[in-house]
Amino acid sequence: ALWCLMMSVTPTRGSLLDLPWEDILVPHILCHLPLQQLLSLQRVSKSFQSLIQLYLANMRCFDSSQIGPAIPRAAFVNLLKDNEVLQQLALQNCSEWLTDRELLPVIGQNHHLHQIQLKGCAQLSRHALVAISLSCPQLRQLSLAHCEWVDSLSLRSLADHCKALEAVDLTACRQLKDEAICYLVQKCGRLKSLSLAVNANVGDVAVEETAKCCPELEHLDLTGCLRVKNDSIRVLAEYCPKLRSLKVKHCHNVAESSLSILRSRGVELDVEPPLQRALVLLQDVVGFAPFINLQI
Repeated sequence: ALWCLMMSVTPTRGSLLDLPWEDILVPHILCHLPLQQLLSLQRVSKSFQSLIQLYLANMRCFDSSQIGPAIPRAAFVNLLKDNEVLQQLALQNCSEWLTDRELLPVIGQNHHLHQIQLKGCAQLSRHALVAISLSCPQLRQLSLAHCEWVDSLSLRSLADHCKALEAVDLTACRQLKDEAICYLVQKCGRLKSLSLAVNANVGDVAVEETAKCCPELEHLDLTGCLRVKNDSIRVLAEYCPKLRSLKVKHCHNVAESSLSILRSRGVELDVEPPLQRALVLLQDVVGFAPFINLQI
């Protein structure tokens, strides 16, 4: 219906393009159309092309998933070449085409970005993270999951310049060790969500420093951090009263003796208590759940 409205032209009422572009069309109509349709719409006429270019220049949020993972490089550059007001940029899983050459100009001209998603963008380099740290002082959320190019020096730059960070995803950033994580949390004490999952180099030192420096922490993902042990989980329980969820699956050195403290506080854990696991296994074997009086 909205598409038909965009196409409609009547002699008595004029066309949709007669409405004020910046006051009506851009903020109240075009924002409801998927980006893929907007790109198609600009091929209708030169007037529509100018209208869509105006919209793209004033767009606050860009999400590549609305177009598809295989955006041509030239198309991406053209879409955002005039935009200096982006607040959210989502480019997850664009490893086939996204490099520093395409990303750095966008980062360099958008200083109001507060949310950036680069999950799985494997062709970028540490220069991308340095550019983000220098250009985006208001950054609050950053996902670098599966970006193995992230190193300690670029993370230090991020910590030095983006101290308002509240959520950072460093899943499978395997170059990072305890020292780099410690520097990050010391500088970014407002963190509420942190993922260090799938990193065998992260251990108790990083977890304990995170607990002591980030009292607002609500979510921590340590999945597969094999060096994490019970002691750091106890420190986490002591220093993070607002913790709501903790993931420690495949952390073989973390036992119920430390998790029970958090479990009693209602913290969501991805590891079941030993008795519950035993009941599930027994149910699989015998085909039903035995009645056990847990109050005994």
